[in-house]
Amino acid sequence: MKLLIVEDDEMMGAGLQAALNSAGFDAQWVTDGQTAYDLLIHDFFRAAVLDITLPGLNGLTLLKQLRASGSTLPVLMLTARDTTHDKVMCFDAGADDFLVKTTDVEELVARLRALIRRAGFVGRISVGKLTLDSDTQAVTQGGQLLSLSNREFELLKVLMEGAGQVISRSLLEASVFGPNRGSDSNVLEVHIHNLRQKIGEASIKTVRGVGYTLTKLCA
Repeated sequence: MKLLIVEDDEMMGAGLQAALNSAGFDAQWVTDGQTAYDLLIHDFFRAAVLDITLPGLNGLTLLKQLRASGSTLPVLMLTARDTTHDKVMCFDAGADDFLVKTTDVEELVARLRALIRRAGFVGRISVGKLTLDSDTQAVTQGGQLLSLSNREFELLKVLMEGAGQVISRSLLEASVFGPNRGSDSNVLEVHIHNLRQKIGEASIKTVRGVGYTLTKLCA
């Protein structure tokens, strides 16, 4: 999924781009508001991560112009400012979510996935013989339709979006069950077990102490 990062701090921007790409996104990074606005108007992105303080066109003005153009693109404000006033200004300008820069990357990824889901992302993902269609909520394997629960579908979708990458347990829980879900139960393991029964035991590998990965050559 294609994202735009708008961040003028070189170290922060490069770090965000690397982290989001590792999480399975296709992240493009720019350092000023005007370049970002031109890209968002003329290119197609699933979401944007936007700083407030930018050279030239600042983040709030950029966002207001974007909304005035009719764009409903999900926008997450990621800024060093953390006062209630700053949050209110961002939401009033049209932001969909707000995080401070000290936030853990895994929470950022989970929030972005949630924003994209709420925006009604429609698309098809294929990994090996597996094909997932977000529009029809259908999953096929080698042309055969699989019967998955809603939780299994969401879990498989996150794994397929990051196929070949290790997806942490906490990220999977946040993406499938919500960011406030505790990790004191084996609910995730039960869903992983059930999913393996349906798509093949070897398709999902456990990386002990870290999380899970979907192999790119699903049986």
